[in-house]
Amino acid sequence: MANIFDEMEQNETDLNIIFKDKKPLDHRFLPEKLVHREEQIRQIAKYWVDALNQVTPSNVTLYGKTGTGKTAASKFAREQLIDAASHKNVFVKVEYIRCTDYTTEYQVIAQLCQKLGRDVPNRGWTKGEIVNTFRDIFKTNAFGKKLILIVILDEIDILLDKDGDGILYTLTRTDNVSVLSISNYLDFKNLIKSRVTSSLNDKEIVFPPYGADQLSDILSERAQLSFNNDVLDSDVIPLCSAMAAKEEGDARYALDLLKNAGELAFDENAEKVTSEHVRIAKDRIEHNKVTEIIQTLPLQQQRVLEAILNLTKQGDEISSGKLYDEYKELSKQDAVTYRRIFDFINELELLGIISTNTISRGRGKGRTNIIKLQCDENLLETTLFSI
Repeated sequence: MANIFDEMEQNETDLNIIFKDKKPLDHRFLPEKLVHREEQIRQIAKYWVDALNQVTPSNVTLYGKTGTGKTAASKFAREQLIDAASHKNVFVKVEYIRCTDYTTEYQVIAQLCQKLGRDVPNRGWTKGEIVNTFRDIFKTNAFGKKLILIVILDEIDILLDKDGDGILYTLTRTDNVSVLSISNYLDFKNLIKSRVTSSLNDKEIVFPPYGADQLSDILSERAQLSFNNDVLDSDVIPLCSAMAAKEEGDARYALDLLKNAGELAFDENAEKVTSEHVRIAKDRIEHNKVTEIIQTLPLQQQRVLEAILNLTKQGDEISSGKLYDEYKELSKQDAVTYRRIFDFINELELLGIISTNTISRGRGKGRTNIIKLQCDENLLETTLFSI
């Protein structure tokens, strides 16, 4: 039997009238020009330019919701700085760490050591040993020059929430090291103690959500790189942009919509990508997003959702008291407190899986929270019982 992947790859090459290259539709793709983020890149460069004079740059923090270009802008600035440093013959390194992959101070420092050429174990050493090894790199180096290191910590709030602020204390108290932190949350510094905030002393750059017109410009540029000529109906990019603008200006969502719409057209052997493909792609993406959210929820929150599902199927009006009774029945001896259930309800509402509405029962009868599912019952049931 011939290799099935060779066959499929050949079919895609021969029959693909839709795509010429899918890579530019990936949010991780770094284009030659980052549309509508020129000002933010310029601000990053203003703080990083000191590195070209062998002066440690200021620490920087990028804020903004998902899909507003924070990671792309920092990587774009990194490429520009490394290029400029190579022409000035200075020793500057910019290392990117995604804190969803490295969730403890030890893991981050070990990864930095490895990136800088020191062979250290991923576990087993004491904190003192790993930190001393990291700091020793800055004392001498094979190039005989002063090393300036900029560390990009993407989604830093995840690391701080899991492991505390030790990583920032270590990095900001290490000579020749600058930190660029990226967070979706303006209040992430609540996770940092005052002594660390003082040594961080960062410059803040805010990334606002993209508007529909800005998203349209981004998609138009990527579409030229990704799609063959004249395969997109004229209303496809405006529709993707409008839908993503409603999702808080999320460029990742816009790119996913456009890519999925194109893949649907390809699977149908269609000659054009249409607005109907975009609408179907939207349903598919939202289905996948809800499934992913539910699968990654903590066990207790999954039980709360199961209790809501059971009461919904019974046709009951779901009050917080009735929900707690159903939840306790499911949890047996492993139930959390009634007060903690309110935290779960708030978190599930923020995720868009449920909604709550406070109603008055009349004079002397108080007010009651009524809870409703905001996702498909069958999808929720299938997801919960596949975990």
